[in-house]
Amino acid sequence: MRPLGLIFIFVTAVFLGGALLAPWLHALVASLAPYGAEFQKMADQPFHRYVNRCVLLLTLAGLWPFLRGLGVRSWRDLGMVRPGGQWGRLGWGFMLGLGTLALVVAGGAFGGAWRISLDHPIQDWMTRLATAALSAGGVALMEELVFRGGIYGALRKSMPWVVAVVVSGAFFGLLHFFRRPPSPSEIEWSSGLVILGSMLGGFTDWNALIPGFINITIVGMLLAWAYQRTGNLYFSIGLHAGLVFWLKLFGFVCTPEKTYNHAFWGTQTLTDGWFAVLALMAAALVMCWRPKPAQAAVETKAQ
Repeated sequence: MRPLGLIFIFVTAVFLGGALLAPWLHALVASLAPYGAEFQKMADQPFHRYVNRCVLLLTLAGLWPFLRGLGVRSWRDLGMVRPGGQWGRLGWGFMLGLGTLALVVAGGAFGGAWRISLDHPIQDWMTRLATAALSAGGVALMEELVFRGGIYGALRKSMPWVVAVVVSGAFFGLLHFFRRPPSPSEIEWSSGLVILGSMLGGFTDWNALIPGFINITIVGMLLAWAYQRTGNLYFSIGLHAGLVFWLKLFGFVCTPEKTYNHAFWGTQTLTDGWFAVLALMAAALVMCWRPKPAQAAVETKAQ
């Protein structure tokens, strides 16, 4: 089966399956709520989070068969070569991702969009930094294995790599561009499907679509381009982790002002404003220098 067909089937299966599974998971958690505060806290979560979690669970369950179907037979096929000599790329990627969104944060603070607050207790700093680091590392590793190692790696076998960069970037943007709709008053078997439709409602909002979706697509393209240039995923993982790290840290160090230009500066997602376009273009220019275009294919096979 062609990569695009397999990707379409996999994505359709995990999203529809997750939407249908979410009401059952919600009912299970609700039945456990009287037995502990943690279960009650889980039961009180917005229903769209149940849909997200079910989609994630099905994605993880079907990930290896999906990657096998794309022709992945080893870690090397996913772009994971031996780490020796790759830590510099990982570090450079992380610093670039961190610096890109730091530019957005600094610009927004200078422009009066939000205030930076650093006067938190040291214990809170340690907890938040550790949480952000763990989340950034986990998300970056998993998504790079799937989107760049698996999907982009398969697409470039059947089309020019430049086209594969654009297609995989758009696909990455599509799966990261969801609304957070309010929970329905009653949870029925079809509630997950209704919420899934609402989550996709952002694509009917032109102001949200441009430049939010475009920016996320650019991020996906930069990550794929980094993989293409280096021949492995280390720089891409670092870049992705640096971006996610800031996203997890933003609400802790920044307080948005009540009135500011959301269209230009963006919101707490940091990538949905026009200023983020400039920051991402700056990151692309830096990537023309770093990462260095090593002998990607030769290096990967040799190791």
